[in-house]
Amino acid sequence: MMTKSNDPGHDAVDGRTDPRVAPRPEVDRIGGRKLKPATLMMGHGYDPALSEGALKPPIFLTSTFVFPSAAAGKRHFEGVTGKRPGGAEGLVYSRFNGPNQEILEDRLAVWEEAEDALAFSSGMSAIATLFLSMVKPGDTIVHSGPLYAATETLIARILGRFGVHWLDFPAGATRAEIDTVLGKAASGNVALIYLESPANPTNALVDVEAVAASRDAIFANHAAKPPIAIDNTFLGPLWHKPLKQGADIVVYSLTKYAGGHSDLVAGGGLGRKDHIDTIRLMRNTIGTICDPNTAWMLLRSLETLELRMSRAGENAAKVCAFLAEHPKVERVGYLGFLEGGKDERQADIYRRHCTGAGSTFSLYLKGGEAEAFRFLDALRIAKLAVSLGGTETLASHPAGMTHLSVPDARKQALGITDNLVRISIGVEDADDLIADFAQALDAI
Repeated sequence: MMTKSNDPGHDAVDGRTDPRVAPRPEVDRIGGRKLKPATLMMGHGYDPALSEGALKPPIFLTSTFVFPSAAAGKRHFEGVTGKRPGGAEGLVYSRFNGPNQEILEDRLAVWEEAEDALAFSSGMSAIATLFLSMVKPGDTIVHSGPLYAATETLIARILGRFGVHWLDFPAGATRAEIDTVLGKAASGNVALIYLESPANPTNALVDVEAVAASRDAIFANHAAKPPIAIDNTFLGPLWHKPLKQGADIVVYSLTKYAGGHSDLVAGGGLGRKDHIDTIRLMRNTIGTICDPNTAWMLLRSLETLELRMSRAGENAAKVCAFLAEHPKVERVGYLGFLEGGKDERQADIYRRHCTGAGSTFSLYLKGGEAEAFRFLDALRIAKLAVSLGGTETLASHPAGMTHLSVPDARKQALGITDNLVRISIGVEDADDLIADFAQALDAI
């Protein structure tokens, strides 16, 4: 098995050679050409020669791994416990690492050219592990708004019980507005700046470059600048790469586009190695790693990630063009409509940050909850379900479902209204989807 943990450079631990076969060198360039992520997803991080010639990695259903020597076991645990930076240099125990998870992490890092990556049991376990590894009582988290409801709950209600404070700014904030909030927060200890872009469920974009510039200016004289982390689930990794705009850490619900078939729950985190090492220590302690079978399923899904996202994006453009002209639609919060629209600020962020509009958008119907519910109940192809990024089209009512726990006043302030329906377009035939939405709108 070709993973980070049995790199041939670490075979000799106590003067004896590890008897395992060394993996072949990685192929990431041919004739000076750097291979694209879609190509690397077919084999990066895995050598069939190390697994009986199996074309695809086996699922390693084991709780523990045999050490080649006692000295090797000690060295592995020095990494696992943080006594030596960088994590384990071998396979130890399935709460810490495993072959399937490590191949997955290698491939996740490829998409955004990250230094390192981690796999988690869910998107929220990735986010929770990030927060727990970065903050302590008395610290402040500065974040954009809105966030996914569970993330807002985690920050305000759960971490708040342990003395963690928070300040926020709206997703589309200008540099001056971000400066104001960060300047106010800087009187205390800002441990983390946390962003979500596009925001769930409004699709509002955050200017990551402005946040990074503000952070660098305001904390220029501090011993350490707070890291910038961002939830990149809606557009990443195909249409948005926040590490290029100044983010340090990117988190994902891999349940969504990366998994893409609505049959698994997982999360990911990637970015600068020093930050990933810090998060890894917390993951090792609380056990939020994903299981081997889920990691294997994600490896399968990553092979078609670009194909699925591209098709869904093409479908969304056609569907949104139809919806925008419908008399029962108030407006469509689709990123592809920003160019030439009224919100030049959002259009500017889109031009600088994004390479595609995605396939998840907010549909504002004329009316309120009653009209939204009639529309949702009339759908025949699109499924009435939460989540997004699957092969099938999904529709839900954020105010009454995913964001039900958010206080009413905050929902109104963030634009999460009763007439808002969130739609995630899948890979079905676009004209069939348009026919389904047309008859559902007729039911209002």
